[in-house]
Amino acid sequence: MQKLNFPAYTFRFKNSENKVAIFDVIRKKFIILTPEEWVRQHTVQFLLEEKKYPKSHINVEKLIKVNDTSKRYDIAVFKPNGELFLLIECKAPEVSISQDTFDQIARYNLKLKAEYLMVTNGLNHYFCQMDFENEKYVFLKELPNF
Repeated sequence: MQKLNFPAYTFRFKNSENKVAIFDVIRKKFIILTPEEWVRQHTVQFLLEEKKYPKSHINVEKLIKVNDTSKRYDIAVFKPNGELFLLIECKAPEVSISQDTFDQIARYNLKLKAEYLMVTNGLNHYFCQMDFENEKYVFLKELPNF
């Protein structure tokens, strides 16, 4: 798999029906390794190792309803009180991050109301804080630590 713009992390792998699977510490199961999953697993480790977010506050790949359409978010981090703190959209490394990518996560967030957003393709990471009052987001250099 491609080297990503994250620190080096240790992962568990296994072969399953001629496909490589990676262990997801949040979902507690092996997931078929795709380029997007590779980014997702690095992002989870980044949240745990670098940002010190508790594992119990992180959720991966859950279904949500947006305008009567079923969508799936990649990663969400919740505050201790259960409110959504951070919403993350992961793309495969070959997918460039565009305005459309931000519009996608912003649409999800109209319903979810996360305080922070992150969009990453594993090579480029973008962080922003929501300004709900003015209906915009402010780009940040880093995500806050837990």
